Order: sequence, then C-alpha cells, then structure tokens
Amino acid sequence: MRTEPTWRIPVGLLGLLLGLLVYGIVIARYAPELIGEWPTLAQTVIYVFLGLAWLLPLGRFLKWMETGRWR
Repeated sequence: MRTEPTWRIPVGLLGLLLGLLVYGIVIARYAPELIGEWPTLAQTVIYVFLGLAWLLPLGRFLKWMETGRWR
C-alpha cells in the first residue's frame, strides 16, 4: 500500500474527465445524425452500447493511475 500520493492520480482523473467530456460531445454531435431515423429500440441498443463502451479501457487506465504500469 502506497503512503505517498503520486502525480498520476490527479492527472489521471483530469484526463478521465476530459476524455469522457470529449467522448460525450462526439456521441451527442454525430450519433443522432447517423441513427436518428432508426427505430427507437435500435437507437436504445446503440446508445446503451455507446454508454458502456467507455468502460472497456477503464481497467487498464485505473491500474496505470495506481501502479504506473499498464499491465
């Protein structure tokens, strides 16, 4: 267990917030143009997938914040 704070945690949190902000803006800007005419159920599936897709790289990112290694 670490006793000293590291620079990776605040930088990682800011990076995560910035990345989610950019991801959300891109999805909100371009997804309605691409799937706006689709049936509601299909749109729901796509938006749920896109809402969860950002979680895929999160595990490695959090490991890097804690240990400094990507693996």
